[in-house]
Amino acid sequence: MSSMNTTPISSRLHIAIFGRRNAGKSSLINALTNQPIALVSDVAGTTTDPVSKAMELLPIGPVVIIDTAGIDDEGTLGQMRVKRTYEVLNGTDLAILVVDAQAGVTGFELDVVQRIRDKNIPVIGVINKTDIVDITEQQRETWKKELKLNLIEVSAANGTGIELLKNEIIREAPYEERETSLMSGLIHPGDFVVLVVPIDKAAPKGRLILPQQQVIRDILDHDAMAIVTKEHELKETLAYLGKKPSIVVTDSQVFLKVAADTPRDIPMTSFSILMARHKGDLNELVKGAKAIESLSPGDKVLIAEACTHHRQSDDIGTVKIPRWLRQAVGGELQFEWFSGTGFPQNLQEYKLIVHCGGCMINRREMLYRISLAKGQDIPIVNYGVLIAYVHGILPRALKPFPAAKMILED
Repeated sequence: MSSMNTTPISSRLHIAIFGRRNAGKSSLINALTNQPIALVSDVAGTTTDPVSKAMELLPIGPVVIIDTAGIDDEGTLGQMRVKRTYEVLNGTDLAILVVDAQAGVTGFELDVVQRIRDKNIPVIGVINKTDIVDITEQQRETWKKELKLNLIEVSAANGTGIELLKNEIIREAPYEERETSLMSGLIHPGDFVVLVVPIDKAAPKGRLILPQQQVIRDILDHDAMAIVTKEHELKETLAYLGKKPSIVVTDSQVFLKVAADTPRDIPMTSFSILMARHKGDLNELVKGAKAIESLSPGDKVLIAEACTHHRQSDDIGTVKIPRWLRQAVGGELQFEWFSGTGFPQNLQEYKLIVHCGGCMINRREMLYRISLAKGQDIPIVNYGVLIAYVHGILPRALKPFPAAKMILED
């Protein structure tokens, strides 16, 4: 479980290892982390499900390294494992393809490297088991040409080439995508930000939820000041301040009260809308909110969450959002729910997808889900944008984001 002092899994660079069974993927992870993280065996197919390890890799910082099942697995279960392996690509920031020096390059490696490139993921090629096999210059050049990759020669067993591989990971790491900031463009050093954090029975005891933690940290990183209050104390909090805050950020579920208690000249938005911009595509999610106008009674709506959690009697995804949507369309709708890893591939039966804020998945995975919906011409919106829309306060919540506000008003 993440603490305030731990970088969340969703905010780490995701490095996934791909290759055939027994190519040494698990051994390579153990060598990279210098820990016995992954189970290693001479028996092909030891890794049956993706295995993740959070670690620090300087100078990149916090990363997640993911071991996957072999891309050549066989049988009914084997094909399910291969499917899970390829699903890992949807959240991969940097891929490592491991080639077994004993077997060389086959159609399996060519297929997976093409899949990686199709998703515009940077990829590093590795030849493993160089302690067992002496690779000829001709083999090396042939494999490089087939894969269109430079290949780093390593031995996961004795550590040869591991430092060279780490340096290549550092060189290939996609830094730009990871530098998106929750509060960028909204505050400056010395600013005050008021955060409205309701504490109810759904709130985790003794701690704040992840988006609230991340916003507080980002405010501090901007050399600004965070003032945290509950919704019933907001009006008093604003009165006590010596100057107006730069922005008020609220939990979506108390949008109406916060909007009423925040003077119109103070910008206001929500944690979920900040996450929509940070993790996904705010403009596309605003388009999804507008699609609510086109819903009719009887339409099917998918409500998707990236994590599983204990549901309360007034759960946002299973109770509140369905109720608000029924009210918006003036009749019954068909709802289906999806939670956890993976994502439905065929979305054609749905008229709208409503997604959570995505705090437990990384940006690439969230963008993949949005692009999957967009590619099938299915509108998608997230919780915070939808809540603001159905309560009539989305124009105000989008005021700090002019491009998204223009889409809403178009």
